[in-house]
Amino acid sequence: MITFETVKNNEAIRTYIQCADESLKALGYTEHSFQHVTRVAETAAYILKTLGYTERETELARIAGYLHDIGNLVNRTDHSQSGAVMAFRILDNMDMPANEIAEIVTAIGNHDEGTGVAVNAVSAALILADKSDVRRTRVRNTDITAFDIHDRVNYSVVRSDLKINEQKTIIKLKLQIDTHISSVMDYFEIFLGRMVMCRNAARKLGPEFKLIINEQQLL
Repeated sequence: MITFETVKNNEAIRTYIQCADESLKALGYTEHSFQHVTRVAETAAYILKTLGYTERETELARIAGYLHDIGNLVNRTDHSQSGAVMAFRILDNMDMPANEIAEIVTAIGNHDEGTGVAVNAVSAALILADKSDVRRTRVRNTDITAFDIHDRVNYSVVRSDLKINEQKTIIKLKLQIDTHISSVMDYFEIFLGRMVMCRNAARKLGPEFKLIINEQQLL
């Protein structure tokens, strides 16, 4: 059985993740390396585990989270589709069962807001986990005066928590934003599409999605 640890410790996969992030760094994008993919993997697993999905479905979500951005190795454009194809080849060569590969590939191919749709539980968990990873430590530009709006919005987020309530009826993303760096309106200008995607992903799993910024509910 292919586990998350199997995937995480695969040297080729680690190389693809590292090189994909180096390409994004050259293009001026935020961090998409091991810190991001590990956080997405664990958040996706937390979502399905908390909502009562099986241990194996939770593990598949964790694997999908770890692999979801490898397509940036090919190109940022359509990276979800190229990443899905890469993941298929990798997992097929590792002899993962076809039904499990299908869930992971579908999730990766549907995680980007340009074309993605939460078509199953693993894809919904991946979308929520990926789009909720907004934090200042992802910003690589060290010159605040040279920030574009993406840098400014990410850098303004001093705390980000995604939690499910005890009744399992609400998935809540709570952000603490330093409004001296970026306004709440700036956040919506950049991330409104992603937040709508999160709302639809949450509904696929059952709960409602709530966005709380500086203790104010905005979605």
